[in-house]
Amino acid sequence: MKPPYDITPKILQLIASISEKLGVVNANHLNKQSPLLRKQNRIKTIHSSLQIEGNSLSQEQITALLDNKRVIGPKKDVLEVLNAIKVYDNLKKFSLYSENSFLKAHFGLMNGIINSAGKYRNQGVGIVKGSKVEHVAPPSENVPFLMKDLFGYLKKSEELTLIKSCVFHYEMEFIHPFLDGNGQMGRFWQTLILISEYPIFEFLPFETLISETQKEYYHSLSMSDKSGKSTCFIEYMLDVINKSLSDLLNYNNRSLKDIDRLEYFISLGFKEFTRKDYMDVFKDLSTATASRDLKKGIALMLLDKSGEYNKTKYIAKQIFVK
Repeated sequence: MKPPYDITPKILQLIASISEKLGVVNANHLNKQSPLLRKQNRIKTIHSSLQIEGNSLSQEQITALLDNKRVIGPKKDVLEVLNAIKVYDNLKKFSLYSENSFLKAHFGLMNGIINSAGKYRNQGVGIVKGSKVEHVAPPSENVPFLMKDLFGYLKKSEELTLIKSCVFHYEMEFIHPFLDGNGQMGRFWQTLILISEYPIFEFLPFETLISETQKEYYHSLSMSDKSGKSTCFIEYMLDVINKSLSDLLNYNNRSLKDIDRLEYFISLGFKEFTRKDYMDVFKDLSTATASRDLKKGIALMLLDKSGEYNKTKYIAKQIFVK
């Protein structure tokens, strides 16, 4: 059964805006981020997603753990980060439409933190804010059937990926299939859904904006609960995605630097090429700028050079794994 929601003018406007920004991202080759930027964004993703759940570690401490260094902090918080690092490093190994894969991801995130890691809950749960019960999840005996239906929707629905990712996130939060780790799993699986069509989302930390707008995040969940439709949450999440893309496009004015262009070009698999080949990829580049890029590539020992003048050819010495 299709989960209920309405397509509002706001949703249409946000989808149009996101689509336009994704076009700019592709046109400017921003879907191939430099290794340093990828690492920074992965750190932001993990930090923000865990911070929402109360983790106390800083970005600096997470960076240290990512570099296999020791940090001082609560044992549970350190374990949460180490688990998240492993799971996000293997993000592409999880199968989008597989419930078993979904449960394995939860096991990876919650292993050593709760006894029921990787298993649906077998007891009732509710979400309490202060002295008020915000949400009572469906009975535990219904969880397997509800999750099977949700994965059926994800696999069979022909709706836009942007919409499906938001709907899945909300419906999973509503079902609350685990005793703990539901928030993390909702955000993680939405990322997996998005990258199935838009690779840029693998390293786009939209969790940072969720962390900064937690009040609105929980309000949109609550309003969707009360209305019986995920419409409000879809509007919220699409707005977050739209703003995250704006931040990416505004990053350092988001003009690609020479090293970004070189890394992107080499990642395309070119082993021997000419300056013209390079300019065919970066069509707005002047001849002088292309020459400077290639000269820098030689200086950084990314490229070798053979021939002179119009017979010059460049040979890639390192193929970047993206």
